[in-house]
Amino acid sequence: MRVTLGDPLALIPGFEQAHREQTATYPPVSPEEMGWQPVHTVYVPADRFDAGTVAAWGEAALDLMRRHLSRKDTARFFEMHEQTARAVHERVTAKLAAEPVEDLRIDFEDGYGGSPAEEDGHAVRAAEAVAAMHAGGTLPRRWGLRVKSFADGDPARSVRTLDAFLTGVVERAGHLPRGFVVTFPKVLMRDYLEQFAACLAALEKGLGLGEGELRFEMQVEAVQTLRFLDAGLAAALGGRLAAAHFGVFDYTASCSLPPHEQRLDHPACDHARQVMRAAFAGTGVELSDGSLAAAPASDDRYAVRNLWWRHVSLIRHSLADGFYQGWDMHPAHLVSRYVAVYHFHLSRYDEYLGRVRAWEERRAAEGGTLEEPATIRTVAAALRRADLALGNA
Repeated sequence: MRVTLGDPLALIPGFEQAHREQTATYPPVSPEEMGWQPVHTVYVPADRFDAGTVAAWGEAALDLMRRHLSRKDTARFFEMHEQTARAVHERVTAKLAAEPVEDLRIDFEDGYGGSPAEEDGHAVRAAEAVAAMHAGGTLPRRWGLRVKSFADGDPARSVRTLDAFLTGVVERAGHLPRGFVVTFPKVLMRDYLEQFAACLAALEKGLGLGEGELRFEMQVEAVQTLRFLDAGLAAALGGRLAAAHFGVFDYTASCSLPPHEQRLDHPACDHARQVMRAAFAGTGVELSDGSLAAAPASDDRYAVRNLWWRHVSLIRHSLADGFYQGWDMHPAHLVSRYVAVYHFHLSRYDEYLGRVRAWEERRAAEGGTLEEPATIRTVAAALRRADLALGNA
C-alpha cells in the first residue's frame, strides 16, 4: 500500500465544496423515495369552470367509454393481450368513477375567453369553486391555475389574477389546500422566472403562508427557452420550480413548422424534450409533455375512436420517451389517457418484478449480479412509478 502521498484529500482541494454542490443540485433519491406524480394535467378555461367541472368531466368520459369501448374492443382496438386489456378496462372504468382528474389547472391564458374587465370576477369565482370542492372532498390531488405570460408585456395582470385567486381560496378555506401549483407560460427570458419567483415570495408573506409553499411550473414553448435551461436553474429559483411542461403548439410555431406538422411526435418536439431532460435530470423538477388539441369530430363511434387511437399513439410516444405526464383538454382524453398509461405499466410489470427479484436472489447467493446496478435501479424505479400510477402504493 502506498503511503507517500499522505492525506489524499490534500491533493484534491475544493472536493468537499464540489460534493456539497453536487448533492444540493442533484439530490440522491432511491426508487423507494420517489413521490407521486400525476399522469396528466387537465386544463379548463376559467370562464367555463365551476365546482362541478371535475365531476362532469368524469361522467362524460364514463359515458363515452360505456358507449364506444367494450372490454373486448379494448384488446382488439388498442392491440393488447386480452388479459391485460381486461385489467386495463376495469381499472380505467373504476378510475373515471372515483378520480377522473389527478391534476387540475384553471386557465387564464390561451384557453381563457374572458375580457380583462371580467378577469377579476372570474378569479374570485374560481376561488369560490375551489374552496367548495375542497370542502366537499372533490378537489384533485394537484390543482392550481395558469396565469398570463410576462412575455405579453403586462405582468401586473398575471400577478393581480394570482393574488385575487389565492386570497379568495385562503379566505374561504381557511388555509391553502395541499397540492397547489401555478403554471407560468411562454417563458422567453430567464429573468421572468426569477421575477415571478419573487412575486410568489411576496404573496406568501402577504397571505401568511410558509416559506416556499407557493411553487410553480414553467412552460417550455419556444426555441429561445431552450437556450437558458440548465441544472442550475432550479437552484437559482430557491426550490420554487416544481416542473417544466412542454407546450407543443407554441413550440412548433416558434420552429416555423407548417400547421399540419404541429404535432407532439414531431422530431423537433423530441429534441426539445431531450434538452429539457438533460437540463433537469436529477434535480427533482418534474417533466410533463403537452397535449392533443382535438376533440371528437362528432359523437359517433368512428369519430370518438379515431380520436382515442391518435391520442393513445401520442401518449405511448411520450411514455417511451420517459415523459410520464401530459395535458388533457377534453373529457374524451381521459379515456385514452388512462388506457395508454395503465397498459404501459401493466404490460411490463410482472417482467420487471421478476428481474428485480432475480437480481436480489443472485446477489444474496453469489455476491454478484448479471445485470448492471444502474439498470436494476431503473427497473425498480419503473416498478415504483407503476405502483404510484396504478394506485398500488
